[in-house]
Amino acid sequence: MKKTVINLALAACVAGMALPLAANAAEEELQKKVEQLSREIELLKGQVKRVDDKSLGKWLTIGGDYRFRVDSLHGETAGYTNGALFMGALQQDPAVMGFFATPAARALLSTTTYAGVSGVTPNVMMGNLVNYMANTAGNPYFGDPAGAAAYLQSLGAGAYVKPAKPKNETLYTNKFSLDLNAKATQNVTVTAKLDMYKTFGSQVDDQTTGNYFADRVGVFDGTVGHVPSDSKLNVDRVYATWSNIADEPIWLSVGRRPATNGAPTNLKLNNERPGNGGTPALLVDYAFDGMTLGVAPDIDALPGAYAKVCYGRGFDSGFRTTGNSIKDTDMLGVAVIPVDTDPLRVWMQWNRGFNIFDFPAMSNTVFGDVAPSVNLGDIDWYGIGAMSAMKKVGPGTLNVFADFGMSVTHPNNNVSAQAGFQGLLTGGFLSPEAPSDKTGWGAYAGVRYDLPSKTKIGFEYNHGSKNWIPFSPAADDMWTTKVGTRGNVYEPYIIQELDLKPISSYTSKAFFKIGYQYYNFEYTGSNNWVGAPQKISAVSANDMMLMTPLKKAHDIYATFEVKF
Repeated sequence: MKKTVINLALAACVAGMALPLAANAAEEELQKKVEQLSREIELLKGQVKRVDDKSLGKWLTIGGDYRFRVDSLHGETAGYTNGALFMGALQQDPAVMGFFATPAARALLSTTTYAGVSGVTPNVMMGNLVNYMANTAGNPYFGDPAGAAAYLQSLGAGAYVKPAKPKNETLYTNKFSLDLNAKATQNVTVTAKLDMYKTFGSQVDDQTTGNYFADRVGVFDGTVGHVPSDSKLNVDRVYATWSNIADEPIWLSVGRRPATNGAPTNLKLNNERPGNGGTPALLVDYAFDGMTLGVAPDIDALPGAYAKVCYGRGFDSGFRTTGNSIKDTDMLGVAVIPVDTDPLRVWMQWNRGFNIFDFPAMSNTVFGDVAPSVNLGDIDWYGIGAMSAMKKVGPGTLNVFADFGMSVTHPNNNVSAQAGFQGLLTGGFLSPEAPSDKTGWGAYAGVRYDLPSKTKIGFEYNHGSKNWIPFSPAADDMWTTKVGTRGNVYEPYIIQELDLKPISSYTSKAFFKIGYQYYNFEYTGSNNWVGAPQKISAVSANDMMLMTPLKKAHDIYATFEVKF
């Protein structure tokens, strides 16, 4: 018994001595685990910080807009002879088709004088055809000029188009845009804008306004996303910008340029004022691929001043071969903005278009598939304008603008066969004339009054002279680009924004707009640089034309729009 007690006492003693050793070992192991856990937490913190730095809100901005629009279109045309129909009838007729196959045809086409036969269309070509038919052995009308004239007149009657009042009472369209802005590196950003614009119940290129204007008979490179076509999401803009070059206020930007919806159209569109990437909408509204080099010097007397040189390519002719002599179409521009502040913005612009083509590449037009076939010459554009926002004018803010532009064409000796042998603002359909420089001008002015109730009431007016031709086919107008009208356009509108709190960004908004456009055309060929303009009031049944001459046009429109 005594021995057992002694053994138990010895065991307790040993255990008492071992407990501190075990406790120390456990504490050391626990400490190691705590230190390991602390290191892992710090590592996770670093990873979380890096993820936060790369979160979408830090480097990528997403925005856009949606628009539903309904238009009610009504017009009034003059009677005329459809040149395309008449030419088709001539080329299929055995009595005259030989004319187009003879070497003498080219010489006759260049003839500018001929004693035409009374009662036949006054175009020079008709006199030439009468001459050919009456003096060509084997022709049914050999030696019978009066009979040839009567026969041609009967063919012309088949191509005559009576005066009409075309209308499209309910034209519905959907338009969607997605804007992306990514900060790639310090001072380098990439900006993109994707557009979809289609007519309800249609998946084809635009023919909603018929054979009236060159900028609306089809969709081409510079108007994709700006004229109704299909439900594809096309790239309207995508460009990279390198700013603060050499730590100076200099930037270089290249890509598909932001050359659409420029000032002062932002007022009617209810957009924010365009930045230094925009162009004056009176001169240019076209989605160009090109580049810009700009500088924004800090001049106290000229707040916000900047200047830039812009280059764009409107058409690439591809490989030069013996069968392809057409040149690339390029644009060069210089913009000087001496003041750019919230109360006042002033701009001055010069552009030159080199080697202007006759037709852009288009499919499914009223003329079939067309493409550039010849260079017709160059065009110079000059512009100056200003816009101002005057706060506390009565209960609201008064926005005003005025813009003036001038175009000067420099045609070469080329004419377009697919446009009836017309040149750059020279010649009627099949009526050649000596090329000469022609000067036109356009003016654009408007106001918008913004009330505290988020109601905005606006009015715009523009006028274009006989030979006025801008480069603005992508403008947001349904009949035709209104600032390219050779005549007058009046447009009142009302915008009512919904009094709702913005969520996606401080510029987010939803609104309704109702407006009315009235076109009063004074000359033919608005927004078309091919062929000489003709006074609308002088158009007769015997005048051959490529486009239906519209005398007046009306467009009552309404939209529901969301910008996010």
